[in-house]
Amino acid sequence: MILGLGSDIVDIRRIARSLDRFGDRFIQRVFTPIEQAKCDGRAATRAESYARRFAAKEACSKALGTGLRQGVFWRDMGVVNLRGGKPSVALTGGALARLKALTPPGFRAQIDLTMTDEPPHAQAVVIISVVPESMPVWPPVPPPAART
Repeated sequence: MILGLGSDIVDIRRIARSLDRFGDRFIQRVFTPIEQAKCDGRAATRAESYARRFAAKEACSKALGTGLRQGVFWRDMGVVNLRGGKPSVALTGGALARLKALTPPGFRAQIDLTMTDEPPHAQAVVIISVVPESMPVWPPVPPPAART
């Protein structure tokens, strides 16, 4: 069952201007340390990488039904890659609280994300759905002790 759908498109040039003008202040306000490491590791496509993640955060906030209000902040939504490389959004703080409030008892939330860019634009789509708790997690997540 789909709980929320969000889509966003952003002009990469706008993000590049924000990076140039505000630098670390912009990055620290909007992006998680994991996102920063990923984007800064891609020197040739740094602005595109940040733009895709910016669009993903906007799309996620729309899928949550709040936008960047009601206690949902930029850094509460972090683009991460699952074990197989598939992108997803990890939620914390107000975004996680909102997700928990949306999730019916007996179900667990699943966030699907797709991102792309075709300069000068970057786009992201987020689908938040729920599946029964009894349904196995795919791809399987190793126990915490096995993660590195």
